[in-house]
Amino acid sequence: MLRLSLAARGWAAVFVLAALVHLGALLTGADALADVSQTLLMPLLAGVLLAATRWPRGHLVRWATVALGASWLGDSVPRLLEGDAAFLAMVGCFLVAQVAYVVAFAPDARRSVVHRRPALLVPYAVVLVVLMAACLPHAGSLALPVAVYGGVLTAMAVLATGVGPLVAAGGAVFLVSDGLIAVNQFVPGWVLPGQDFWVMVTYLVGQSLIVGGVVVRNRAVRRAPVAAPRAKSLPGRDNVVALVV
Repeated sequence: MLRLSLAARGWAAVFVLAALVHLGALLTGADALADVSQTLLMPLLAGVLLAATRWPRGHLVRWATVALGASWLGDSVPRLLEGDAAFLAMVGCFLVAQVAYVVAFAPDARRSVVHRRPALLVPYAVVLVVLMAACLPHAGSLALPVAVYGGVLTAMAVLATGVGPLVAAGGAVFLVSDGLIAVNQFVPGWVLPGQDFWVMVTYLVGQSLIVGGVVVRNRAVRRAPVAAPRAKSLPGRDNVVALVV
């Protein structure tokens, strides 16, 4: 069972509270509260990640933190812009986030479905093809950035399968969240009651699962080794104190 420090539990509690406030604000139409609370979510989740992982944190934690930072920019910067500029800013920031996750997960590529169960690539490919077929005909000048983002997003979800089950689930849910954004932006006639709510639920669940999986992986790798038995002193020689690092 994974035991978190008091600091990590505190960060997690505040994150859950902020997430509930944000989702409640979306449901009740409290737009100002929804805007403010959304900008707090990723920094709080990054706090959970850093408080729960052990030093040296290494490649996976470092790049996951970068991804959360870019996600925070994606949540925040578009609020300062309008129209296509706001959408492009969001896509750009989250593209950086997805690239950071790809870099984070890449060392475990040989443990992913790409190498171990190639048949499972089919569902990811189907999702990508369906999304692109639905969105690109209506994307106009945004078709290229949307296509690039879709490819990187799918690569992230595929590579996530190599890190662990929680990260794999998080990558898949994140794919669903961004898919909802894409079809809402580009597919004529698309109507999903509570669209913003469902986008944020899947976004928060996806990011939380990824962070949880990264913490599990970090704690497994950084688990303190069992101390070796103390060496017996030999007659006529000074005792040697063995230090186990």
